[in-house]
Amino acid sequence: MEYGRLGPTEPKGSSAPSLNNEPTLKPKKSKLKLLLILAATLMVASAICAALVVRLRNTATAEKLRRRHPSQAMSRTCSKTLYQSLCLDSLLDFPGAPAASEKDLVHISVNMTLQRVGRALYHASGFTNLPMGSYERSAYEDCLELLDDSLDLLTRSLVSVLPGVGDAAAASTQDVLTWISASLTNHDTCNEGFEQLTGDLKNQMSDRLKDLSELVSNSLAIYAANGDNDDFSGIPIQNRRRRLLSSVEKHEHFPSWLSRKDRMMLDMPVTAINADIIVSHDGNGTYKTIAEAIKKVPEHSNRRTIIYVRAGKYEEDKLKVGRKKKNVMLIGDGKGKTVISGGKNIFDNITTFHTASFAATGAGFIARDITFENWAGPSKHQAVALRIGADHAVIFRCNIIGYQDTLYIHSQRQFYRECDIYGTVDFIFGNAAAVIQSCTIHARKPMSLQKNTITAQNRKDPNQNTGISIHACNLVAEPDLEKEKDAYPTYLGRPWKLYSRTVYMLSNMGDHIHPKGWLEWNATFALDTLYYGEYMNYGLGSSLGQRVKWPGYRVIKSTEEASRFTVARFIHGSSWLPSTGVAFLSGLSN
Repeated sequence: MEYGRLGPTEPKGSSAPSLNNEPTLKPKKSKLKLLLILAATLMVASAICAALVVRLRNTATAEKLRRRHPSQAMSRTCSKTLYQSLCLDSLLDFPGAPAASEKDLVHISVNMTLQRVGRALYHASGFTNLPMGSYERSAYEDCLELLDDSLDLLTRSLVSVLPGVGDAAAASTQDVLTWISASLTNHDTCNEGFEQLTGDLKNQMSDRLKDLSELVSNSLAIYAANGDNDDFSGIPIQNRRRRLLSSVEKHEHFPSWLSRKDRMMLDMPVTAINADIIVSHDGNGTYKTIAEAIKKVPEHSNRRTIIYVRAGKYEEDKLKVGRKKKNVMLIGDGKGKTVISGGKNIFDNITTFHTASFAATGAGFIARDITFENWAGPSKHQAVALRIGADHAVIFRCNIIGYQDTLYIHSQRQFYRECDIYGTVDFIFGNAAAVIQSCTIHARKPMSLQKNTITAQNRKDPNQNTGISIHACNLVAEPDLEKEKDAYPTYLGRPWKLYSRTVYMLSNMGDHIHPKGWLEWNATFALDTLYYGEYMNYGLGSSLGQRVKWPGYRVIKSTEEASRFTVARFIHGSSWLPSTGVAFLSGLSN
């Protein structure tokens, strides 16, 4: 979570980073490059727009293009959104929209939003030479990265929702919902970085980003209402007619988004894998650093690139598998042997997003047999060990170690299997659609007066297909906490955003879990809009007798309802996980 979201007992802003003026840094991307990216994006969007206008030119309704009068189709479409006035105003200004059908308005809304994001990125890139302190620079760089990622996500969505353009059949309804949901999360993260700031940069960025989140939200609502997405209480289901996958179907290796070859590699001993790149401190590999290895990964590759990182501790600056580096598999020698480490935290005057010891946003990212840690300690507050914003990401047999904000499941679809996750405050947080399965979740002793909260899920929009599903896991207290667990209660989660969604299913809960189960964020905030559920958990901390009585909390009794949070139905993993080779339960149990 971004700066300002501190521990449960701490006042907002109690550890505000100071803004120190520093020399202006060189921009990471040139203005020319951004202009070329924007031009290419707008060419795609404009071509689609032109095709629509041509189709409408000879119709009687084409005259409505000149009227500031919403059509019935526009009114019906915008009635499904959270920001109806903005929806109508923006569509009235877009060529072809007043004469379009409700079906056409689906891709028109995505097209319009795409163009607005592209212009925002281009104009925001012009602020790079403004005077900035280190925290401001960090927030600014976050925004450029996140806007660039959103441009890609919305471009893919647009190509997928317009019949006859590109390979629309290759993307499912859930793909598009995931991409637009992730774009909305990106804009929220960008805005959060500037929340505690004042001054010219914030004012300039706010002006450029005005209404962007609302436009993306509207596009998501319009698509969700027209797509093949049967939802109840905001819980996505691909198709009610699908066979209920509540039992059987256990793959020897991993979920179906993974190829047969990937599944085999995830189960092979390291010695049997023919790695493309070997990283070793001692010079006996291809490179000595992980950063060098990542640079050599080809961009936009459909082929799996395997990086084997030999045993050792690797502490490198800004380790990230970026969006263009797709299908990267990072393999180590085992938990505690191959260690990727860092100590960045918000007291370094950077955003939470920037503190990650390792980050991945390239689709198809896989990590196996590695420890990711942030050693900053509890007094440094937000300090991320691992941040994932990659679609179809798999983290297998890894340690993820930190205190506050250990694991940042930022966006898109993610699967965790047989991992050990350590932390204190909000140590699994973000807005991905994530299933954490057969993992051990370790609560540690926090600072004085703090309470432990395992999750802080930040679903902001009811149409986002996101949430945290913790399935068949063990919840344990570390020895330092076990001795004082009554003084430092541990809760299953608290609602970071209005539509926060988290479920625990078939998991073993230790007696360090507070009888209430869940903790408020701020008084009554989100208690009637969140979705928190528990299904057939066991252990001394699983008793339901004293659980919270919030309107949004539910004891799940229906197998059908619980099944919606399984690998098969929540992240639709039966279509992509098998190719990774990671073992997983598709339904509730084997």
